[in-house]
Amino acid sequence: MVLGQIKTQDKSNEITAIPALLELLALEDCIVTIDAMGCQKDIAGAIVDQRADYVLALKGNQGQLHENVKLLFDTGVETGFGDLPVATYESLDADHGRIEKRRYWITSALEGIVDRDRWPGLHSIGMVESEREVDGQITLERRYYITSLADNAAQFAAAVHSHWGIENRLHWSLDMAYREDECRVRKDHGPNNMAMLRHLTLNLLRQGTTCKRGIKTKRLKAGWDQQYLFKVLTMAG
Repeated sequence: MVLGQIKTQDKSNEITAIPALLELLALEDCIVTIDAMGCQKDIAGAIVDQRADYVLALKGNQGQLHENVKLLFDTGVETGFGDLPVATYESLDADHGRIEKRRYWITSALEGIVDRDRWPGLHSIGMVESEREVDGQITLERRYYITSLADNAAQFAAAVHSHWGIENRLHWSLDMAYREDECRVRKDHGPNNMAMLRHLTLNLLRQGTTCKRGIKTKRLKAGWDQQYLFKVLTMAG
Protein backbone atom coordinates (compact mmCIF):
# COMPACT_ATOMS: atom_id res chain seq x y z
CA MET A 1 0.00 0.00 0.00
CA VAL A 2 1.30 3.44 -0.94
CA LEU A 3 1.26 5.65 2.16
CA GLY A 4 2.95 8.79 0.84
CA GLN A 5 4.85 10.39 -1.99
CA ILE A 6 7.27 13.29 -2.37
CA LYS A 7 8.22 14.84 -5.70
CA THR A 8 11.97 15.21 -6.14
CA GLN A 9 13.06 18.75 -6.87
CA ASP A 10 14.64 19.75 -10.17
CA LYS A 11 18.36 18.92 -10.31
CA SER A 12 17.92 16.74 -7.22
CA ASN A 13 17.30 13.07 -6.44
CA GLU A 14 15.86 10.68 -3.88
CA ILE A 15 18.55 11.47 -1.31
CA THR A 16 16.87 14.80 -0.49
CA ALA A 17 13.29 13.53 -0.90
CA ILE A 18 13.54 10.43 1.33
CA PRO A 19 14.08 12.32 4.65
CA ALA A 20 11.10 14.55 3.87
CA LEU A 21 8.94 11.50 3.13
CA LEU A 22 10.06 9.73 6.31
CA GLU A 23 8.85 12.71 8.36
CA LEU A 24 5.32 12.12 7.04
CA LEU A 25 5.16 8.52 8.24
CA ALA A 26 4.69 6.94 11.66
CA LEU A 27 7.51 4.40 11.61
CA GLU A 28 7.88 3.23 15.20
CA ASP A 29 8.51 -0.55 15.36
CA CYS A 30 8.59 -0.80 11.57
CA ILE A 31 11.40 -2.00 9.29
CA VAL A 32 12.27 0.48 6.53
CA THR A 33 13.93 -0.96 3.41
CA ILE A 34 15.55 1.33 0.83
CA ASP A 35 17.59 0.80 -2.34
CA ALA A 36 21.26 1.78 -2.51
CA MET A 37 20.47 5.41 -3.40
CA GLY A 38 19.07 5.84 0.12
CA CYS A 39 22.02 4.21 1.87
CA GLN A 40 23.07 7.43 3.64
CA LYS A 41 24.02 8.14 7.26
CA ASP A 42 21.44 10.94 7.62
CA ILE A 43 18.67 8.69 6.32
CA ALA A 44 19.68 5.88 8.68
CA GLY A 45 19.65 8.41 11.50
CA ALA A 46 16.18 9.68 10.58
CA ILE A 47 14.82 6.13 10.71
CA VAL A 48 16.44 5.32 14.05
CA ASP A 49 15.18 8.61 15.49
CA GLN A 50 11.64 7.37 14.82
CA ARG A 51 12.39 4.16 16.77
CA ALA A 52 12.32 2.07 13.61
CA ASP A 53 14.81 -0.30 12.03
CA TYR A 54 16.36 -0.16 8.58
CA VAL A 55 17.68 -2.52 5.94
CA LEU A 56 19.67 -0.51 3.37
CA ALA A 57 21.03 -1.96 0.13
CA LEU A 58 24.77 -1.40 -0.20
CA LYS A 59 26.51 -0.75 -3.51
CA GLY A 60 29.53 1.06 -4.87
CA ASN A 61 28.19 4.50 -3.92
CA GLN A 62 29.46 3.73 -0.41
CA GLY A 63 32.97 2.94 -1.61
CA GLN A 64 35.13 1.39 1.09
CA LEU A 65 32.17 0.27 3.20
CA HIS A 66 30.81 -1.70 0.27
CA GLU A 67 34.22 -3.21 -0.41
CA ASN A 68 34.64 -4.24 3.25
CA VAL A 69 31.26 -5.95 3.43
CA LYS A 70 31.68 -7.60 0.04
CA LEU A 71 35.13 -8.94 0.93
CA LEU A 72 33.96 -10.29 4.29
CA PHE A 73 31.05 -12.27 2.85
CA ASP A 74 32.68 -13.37 -0.41
CA THR A 75 35.69 -14.67 1.49
CA GLY A 76 33.47 -16.19 4.16
CA VAL A 77 31.40 -18.16 1.66
CA GLU A 78 34.59 -19.61 0.17
CA THR A 79 36.19 -20.47 3.53
CA GLY A 80 33.15 -21.37 5.63
CA PHE A 81 33.43 -18.17 7.73
CA GLY A 82 35.77 -19.85 10.23
CA ASP A 83 35.07 -18.54 13.75
CA LEU A 84 32.94 -15.62 12.53
CA PRO A 85 29.41 -15.88 14.02
CA VAL A 86 27.03 -15.84 11.04
CA ALA A 87 23.29 -16.62 10.94
CA THR A 88 21.95 -18.19 7.74
CA TYR A 89 18.63 -18.79 6.02
CA GLU A 90 17.58 -20.34 2.70
CA SER A 91 14.47 -20.15 0.52
CA LEU A 92 13.36 -21.75 -2.74
CA ASP A 93 10.89 -20.42 -5.33
CA ALA A 94 9.81 -22.35 -8.40
CA ASP A 95 7.19 -21.34 -10.97
CA HIS A 96 6.76 -20.97 -14.74
CA GLY A 97 9.94 -22.91 -15.46
CA ARG A 98 12.05 -20.75 -13.16
CA ILE A 99 13.83 -22.05 -10.07
CA GLU A 100 15.39 -19.56 -7.69
CA LYS A 101 17.35 -20.40 -4.56
CA ARG A 102 18.14 -17.59 -2.16
CA ARG A 103 20.74 -17.86 0.58
CA TYR A 104 20.96 -15.24 3.31
CA TRP A 105 23.86 -14.51 5.66
CA ILE A 106 23.90 -11.91 8.43
CA THR A 107 26.43 -11.11 11.15
CA SER A 108 26.84 -8.52 13.89
CA ALA A 109 30.63 -9.01 13.97
CA LEU A 110 31.57 -5.59 12.58
CA GLU A 111 35.24 -5.44 13.52
CA GLY A 112 37.21 -4.20 10.53
CA ILE A 113 34.19 -2.58 8.87
CA VAL A 114 35.06 1.00 7.97
CA ASP A 115 33.06 3.85 9.58
CA ARG A 116 30.85 1.39 11.47
CA ASP A 117 30.53 3.83 14.39
CA ARG A 118 29.37 6.65 12.10
CA TRP A 119 26.21 4.83 10.98
CA PRO A 120 23.37 5.46 13.46
CA GLY A 121 21.97 2.23 14.86
CA LEU A 122 24.14 -0.04 12.70
CA HIS A 123 24.03 -3.51 14.22
CA SER A 124 24.57 -6.04 11.43
CA ILE A 125 25.65 -6.53 7.83
CA GLY A 126 24.15 -9.06 5.46
CA MET A 127 24.39 -10.68 2.05
CA VAL A 128 21.86 -12.39 -0.20
CA GLU A 129 22.92 -14.81 -2.92
CA SER A 130 20.34 -15.53 -5.62
CA GLU A 131 20.87 -18.58 -7.81
CA ARG A 132 18.37 -18.56 -10.69
CA GLU A 133 17.83 -21.35 -13.20
CA VAL A 134 15.78 -20.67 -16.35
CA ASP A 135 15.74 -23.11 -19.27
CA GLY A 136 18.83 -24.84 -17.93
CA GLN A 137 20.82 -21.59 -17.68
CA ILE A 138 22.05 -20.71 -14.19
CA THR A 139 22.91 -17.17 -13.06
CA LEU A 140 24.30 -16.10 -9.69
CA GLU A 141 23.94 -12.67 -8.09
CA ARG A 142 25.00 -11.34 -4.71
CA ARG A 143 23.61 -8.28 -2.92
CA TYR A 144 24.93 -6.65 0.24
CA TYR A 145 23.16 -4.77 3.03
CA ILE A 146 23.65 -2.87 6.27
CA THR A 147 20.94 -3.00 8.91
CA SER A 148 20.00 -1.99 12.42
CA LEU A 149 18.39 -5.41 12.93
CA ALA A 150 19.94 -8.05 15.14
CA ASP A 151 21.61 -10.97 13.38
CA ASN A 152 18.34 -12.84 12.82
CA ALA A 153 18.59 -14.39 9.36
CA ALA A 154 14.87 -15.19 8.98
CA GLN A 155 13.88 -11.62 9.85
CA PHE A 156 16.52 -10.24 7.50
CA ALA A 157 15.29 -12.53 4.71
CA ALA A 158 11.68 -11.46 5.23
CA ALA A 159 12.60 -7.77 5.03
CA VAL A 160 14.64 -8.19 1.84
CA HIS A 161 12.04 -10.41 0.18
CA SER A 162 9.26 -7.96 1.04
CA HIS A 163 11.27 -5.13 -0.52
CA TRP A 164 11.68 -7.08 -3.76
CA GLY A 165 7.92 -7.64 -3.77
CA ILE A 166 7.37 -3.91 -4.19
CA GLU A 167 8.70 -4.16 -7.74
CA ASN A 168 5.97 -6.65 -8.69
CA ARG A 169 3.09 -5.39 -6.58
CA LEU A 170 3.63 -1.66 -7.18
CA HIS A 171 5.96 -0.65 -10.00
CA TRP A 172 4.98 -3.49 -12.33
CA SER A 173 1.28 -2.82 -11.72
CA LEU A 174 1.71 0.89 -12.42
CA ASP A 175 3.60 0.14 -15.62
CA MET A 176 1.39 -2.64 -16.97
CA ALA A 177 -2.09 -1.98 -15.56
CA TYR A 178 -1.94 1.82 -15.58
CA ARG A 179 0.56 2.30 -18.44
CA GLU A 180 2.25 4.94 -16.27
CA ASP A 181 5.28 5.33 -18.52
CA GLU A 182 3.00 6.25 -21.45
CA CYS A 183 1.23 9.06 -19.58
CA ARG A 184 1.82 12.37 -21.39
CA VAL A 185 0.80 14.63 -18.50
CA ARG A 186 3.89 16.78 -17.99
CA LYS A 187 2.84 20.31 -17.01
CA ASP A 188 2.76 22.00 -13.59
CA HIS A 189 1.31 19.80 -10.82
CA GLY A 190 -0.23 17.35 -13.30
CA PRO A 191 2.36 14.54 -12.96
CA ASN A 192 2.25 14.68 -9.15
CA ASN A 193 -1.55 14.72 -9.08
CA MET A 194 -1.82 11.81 -11.50
CA ALA A 195 0.70 9.80 -9.49
CA MET A 196 -1.36 10.41 -6.36
CA LEU A 197 -4.56 9.26 -8.09
CA ARG A 198 -2.88 6.12 -9.44
CA HIS A 199 -1.54 5.24 -5.98
CA LEU A 200 -4.90 5.93 -4.33
CA THR A 201 -6.88 3.79 -6.76
CA LEU A 202 -4.28 1.00 -6.68
CA ASN A 203 -4.60 0.88 -2.89
CA LEU A 204 -8.40 0.61 -3.17
CA LEU A 205 -8.33 -2.07 -5.86
CA ARG A 206 -5.81 -4.13 -3.90
CA GLN A 207 -8.18 -4.25 -0.93
CA GLY A 208 -11.07 -5.53 -3.03
CA THR A 209 -11.96 -9.19 -2.47
CA THR A 210 -15.10 -9.79 -4.58
CA CYS A 211 -13.27 -9.70 -7.92
CA LYS A 212 -10.57 -12.37 -8.11
CA ARG A 213 -8.76 -10.84 -11.08
CA GLY A 214 -5.70 -8.69 -11.72
CA ILE A 215 -5.50 -4.94 -11.25
CA LYS A 216 -6.02 -4.20 -14.95
CA THR A 217 -9.26 -6.20 -15.03
CA LYS A 218 -10.43 -4.62 -11.78
CA ARG A 219 -9.89 -1.16 -13.29
CA LEU A 220 -12.02 -2.09 -16.31
CA LYS A 221 -14.73 -3.59 -14.12
CA ALA A 222 -14.85 -0.43 -12.00
CA GLY A 223 -15.42 1.56 -15.21
CA TRP A 224 -18.16 -0.76 -16.48
CA ASP A 225 -19.95 -1.77 -13.27
CA GLN A 226 -21.21 1.07 -11.10
CA GLN A 227 -22.12 -1.29 -8.26
CA TYR A 228 -18.59 -2.69 -8.17
CA LEU A 229 -17.16 0.85 -8.36
CA PHE A 230 -19.22 1.80 -5.30
CA LYS A 231 -17.87 -1.23 -3.42
CA VAL A 232 -14.29 -0.29 -4.31
CA LEU A 233 -14.72 3.34 -3.26
CA THR A 234 -16.32 2.35 0.06
CA MET A 235 -13.83 -0.52 0.56
CA ALA A 236 -16.77 -2.92 0.83
CA GLY A 237 -15.73 -5.23 -1.97
